[in-house]
Order: sequence, then structure tokens, then C-alpha cells
Amino acid sequence: MSPRTWVMLGDKRGDNGQVETIVEALGWPVERKFLQPLPQWIYGKPRFEPTLSHLDPARSDALGAPWPDLIITCGRRPSMAALWVRRQSGGRTRVVLVGKPSGYLRDFDLIVASRENQLPPFANVVTTVLPFMQVDVAAVQAATRDWAARLSGLPRPLVAILVGGETNPFVMDAGVAHRLVAEAQRVIADGGTPWITTSRRTTADVVDVLKRDLPAQARLYTFSAEALPEDNPYLALLGTADAFAVTADSISMQVEVMRLGKPLAILPLPAGRFGAPDLWRRRLATWLNNPDGAGVFHRFRRAAARGLYRVDVFGVVSVTRDFEAFHRELIERGLAVWAGEPSAKGGLGIPDDLGEVVRRIRALFAPGSGSAGP
Repeated sequence: MSPRTWVMLGDKRGDNGQVETIVEALGWPVERKFLQPLPQWIYGKPRFEPTLSHLDPARSDALGAPWPDLIITCGRRPSMAALWVRRQSGGRTRVVLVGKPSGYLRDFDLIVASRENQLPPFANVVTTVLPFMQVDVAAVQAATRDWAARLSGLPRPLVAILVGGETNPFVMDAGVAHRLVAEAQRVIADGGTPWITTSRRTTADVVDVLKRDLPAQARLYTFSAEALPEDNPYLALLGTADAFAVTADSISMQVEVMRLGKPLAILPLPAGRFGAPDLWRRRLATWLNNPDGAGVFHRFRRAAARGLYRVDVFGVVSVTRDFEAFHRELIERGLAVWAGEPSAKGGLGIPDDLGEVVRRIRALFAPGSGSAGP
């Protein structure tokens, strides 16, 4: 008999999709609990603690006994509710978190984090090459049909240039915008059509330069919260474009392109004012948290990473993201190239990490198992 399992889902579609991917592979019956934050916490970050005080009770599913044996969730706000449930169960409920934890690693029985998240090598951490976010293929196909007339007559190759925004340690300024313009000019010189789309996080100075300097042959969509969803070409481009160039900050857009098996180029971004020290901090975290051998030196690195986590209350190197390491692995696997380089051919491809994650979740309920926390 499978354990009583709750799936706690929040208001972020990408997070929910990762959880659903694991649930489908796990094959256990589940109860879904949909949780909605209060308005001030949709974008704001509540203090991380086991609580329901950040949720909107009128728009969230009720949480009550009988308490589950297992919760699978993703994201800061749902995971706070998951830990509250475990407290009500007297500590009996196991909690599996997908993604980088906002609280302590020891709060969770299992953490499933993709490779860009540099977590210490504790027994309750399992890493995957890519996050488990999936593309809504039906939505892509529908958008492709809706946009077919507008895209069919454009000179090929059609290259989608997907622009994210500022994310530490990167900045997005006018200099980046000029590089985007240069990338569009390169596509046009090859006889193709560049279609640039911005996002919610794209800075205004970048948008201004794109509007002013893009060649007439280029197409530009600037994100607006007031725009109708059907006016956004993003999904149609996922289904139609021949190749993609994505700014280095947006792992989610890079993953969507790779999941569809489309050619991906990564557009590098400059580091900010404190970028050089920050990049070295992230590199140190990657080196510490990924001991790749069994010798004495690698055991020392593993112990150092675990020990540093226990005293590094500000997360200086113990819990961070290393975009460089992530991009390097994509390129080594033949999943991506740097912008301007020939498209990747062959390579190692996307590994099947899902089976290992399912095995680790099932192991939580094996005879004699206990919490695998730090």
C-alpha cells in the first residue's frame, strides 16, 4: 500500500509542473492541495518558517487531519505550509522539496535540485542536470496554428532571441541591448529573420535600445502585463523557430528550448559592479560542493562543504547558484553553444534523472528508513 501523499501546489506554473512530472513517474495516488498566497506575498518573500499565515485561506484548499505520510512540493510558499503540516503530524510526515530550499537543508527529508543550485553533498540531496519543468506541448501546438499565417512568410531561418532580465550576478544594460542588436543583424546577414521577445524582468533601457536600433527586418515583442496572452508570440516561436538564442540569466527558457530538442545558443551577460567577487564565490561553491572522487582530498572537500554549510548562516558559498557551471555542462553535453558558434550536433543529450528521484522517494518508506537530513 502506498503512503498517503499530498501534492502541495502554489501559484507558479513552472514549479507545479516540476512536481507533477515527479508525481506522474512515482505512480502513487495523491491528493492535490492548491495554495494561494496573500496579495502582499505574491511577489514579496515572507519570512521562511512553518506557517500558514502567508496564505489566502479563501482561495486555498483546507489543510487538516488525517495528515499525510508524504508531501511533495516546490517553492518557498508551499514548502512553508508543508513544514507546518509536518509539525501538526508530530513530525511523522516526510517532506520532499523540489528546487533550492529557502530554509535549512535539514528541514526536508529529500531535496531534488537541478545542477545550477550548488547544494552541499548531504545524504538528503539529489541533484539532476536539468530542472523537471516541462513544456505544455498542446499549448505550443495551438499557438503554432494560431500564428501560422503571421510566421509562414518570413525569411528563414527564423531565430527566436529570448531576453530575460537582471539576475545576480548579471546585469542587463544598454551594452547588452547593443549585443542583442548585433545578434539580430547577424541573423539577417545569414538571410534569416530574428524575432526578439522581452520578459517581465527586461530593463527599460534595454527595451528602448531595441526599439530604436533593431533593423527593419527584425521583429520585436516587448512584454506588457496588460497585453492579451494571444498577442505574445513566445509559445508560437517555441513551435516554429528554427533556432534560439537565450540570455544567460534565464534557465527556464533555456530548459524549454532543450526539452523541445531545438538548437540553443546562450547569450552571455556581463557581471555587475560586484560581479567578479560574486562569480568567484559561486565558483568556490561549485568546487566545494562537487567532490568528484573517493580519495582523501575529495573526502576533505565533502566534509568542508558540509561543515561550512552548518556555520554559513548567510549562504555565502553553501547555498547558491552557479550559472557558469550550468552553461558549461550544457555545452559539454552538446545541448547548447555560445551565441555566434555553429549549432551543437550530437553529444550526451539530456540524461534521465527522473528514475533516480523516484527511487530516492520510495526509499524514504523502505523498512528501517529514517530522515536523511544533515
